[in-house]
Amino acid sequence: MCICFAEYRILPEWREHFLAYTKDLLQQGNNVYLYEGTDQENLFVEVWQADSCEQAEEIKKERCSERSLWYPISNWIAGGPAKMHVWTFKPAHSRVGSPD
Repeated sequence: MCICFAEYRILPEWREHFLAYTKDLLQQGNNVYLYEGTDQENLFVEVWQADSCEQAEEIKKERCSERSLWYPISNWIAGGPAKMHVWTFKPAHSRVGSPD
């Protein structure tokens, strides 16, 4: 299992709109979780779960695409779309008893 991880800061004036919009998106499923920083208000991360690193890369590509339902969020990011950081991560260690 791998993840796609997106991080960005929402402009304070767009916070309520962002929260309403993402609430609707999250209700659609998609194996994504949204978190807000406890020490930094308006700093958000998305964690997208994937069955493989290849799938996580596809999620990353789609998430950054203008056709993504999540793309409108880019307009509410402090500094615009260039300030949305997206990475894929793989497990650092295998679980005991599972193949590498």
